[in-house]
Amino acid sequence: MININYRDPRPVYEQVSDGFKKLIVAGLIKKDEKMPSVRELASTYAINPNTIQRAYRDLENEGYIYSVPGKGSFAVDMKEISDKHLAEIYERLDTVLSDFDVAGESRQKIAEYILAGKSGKIEEP
Repeated sequence: MININYRDPRPVYEQVSDGFKKLIVAGLIKKDEKMPSVRELASTYAINPNTIQRAYRDLENEGYIYSVPGKGSFAVDMKEISDKHLAEIYERLDTVLSDFDVAGESRQKIAEYILAGKSGKIEEP
């Protein structure tokens, strides 16, 4: 389901939260599908239940899940999340582009880098 890497510098609750975000955005957890209980996840991954609870609280605050008292937590509509997720990605891209502007890099060179693919190898003039 989700991967926990204890060598990852990010806190475990962030890894749990990010893992569920990816599953929800990818549609692997469907709208209104019940999330695993805090106890179940804590037991499965040998993680403190408070850590799972914090991840769920963050997911709810960010709009990825909602809670029903006495019933559990459920995923929200993937379309809404996808739009929100894309908006967050574009926001991060804006920040990166501003950093490139400060560094004096041209938008043309940035575009060439992006079009070159993941390797990012572009020919210098």
